Amino acid sequence: MRQGIAPRLVLILYLVLLMLPIYWLISMSLRTNADIMSGLALWPHEPTLVKYRAIFNDPSWLHAFGVSLTYVAINTVISVTVALPAAYAFNRFSFIGDKHLFFWLLTNLMAPAAVYVMPFFNLYYAVGLFDTVWAIALAHCLFNVPLAVWILEGFVGGVPREIDETAAIDGYSFPRFFIRIFLPLIANGIGVTAFFCFMFSWVEQLMATTLTSSNALPFAAVMTRSYSASGMDWSLLAAAGVLTMIPGAIVIWFVRKHIAKGFALGRV
Repeated sequence: MRQGIAPRLVLILYLVLLMLPIYWLISMSLRTNADIMSGLALWPHEPTLVKYRAIFNDPSWLHAFGVSLTYVAINTVISVTVALPAAYAFNRFSFIGDKHLFFWLLTNLMAPAAVYVMPFFNLYYAVGLFDTVWAIALAHCLFNVPLAVWILEGFVGGVPREIDETAAIDGYSFPRFFIRIFLPLIANGIGVTAFFCFMFSWVEQLMATTLTSSNALPFAAVMTRSYSASGMDWSLLAAAGVLTMIPGAIVIWFVRKHIAKGFALGRV
């Protein structure tokens, strides 16, 4: 009996420590700056939603939130759409330089985003994409497409090749087979890949802030405006932080089964 209690206590302690930063962020968002700076408190003495009202009543915050959701959605769709046929080709076919090309794709994940910021800035400024949602969405493809190919290639390998051959014998064209038969078989992989692409694009800040100036400012860039001559508006910053967690939580809710199956299959 005691042996069963100890692991449970460790798990409970781990979950408490894991949720503590999130709880603290929510608590700060419900407090005033004076209350936050007054000292340590486990909960707000006088909870208030004034900072949330300030965000929702400010058009710049709402515009930035919409911009962030837009370029993240565009990037996720592009990354998954491009990675699906690429992952199928890498797994099903052998061609000259296939392993080298696959490794080259993965090397894009090894360099920090700061390495690519200036080339993207010069390129987008020259072609007129600077300060648009497409600038950020396409820039994030540099990281998300290799990541998506890497994840999907494992799920593609989990589908027997006999299914491809049977569909060809039955007279299925490749596009029809790929869309109607193959994609449903790797639905879990698509869900997992979309989740990781969404989360990377949502939390990435350096490229998003460097490739925009005014029209397409992301939510993270507007958060930096919480600092003024009077000091840091900790309560407003905490409220904005809570709002940034909501889209990720929603995505996790919808793809939670796919993620669990991906871990169970050893593909994540």
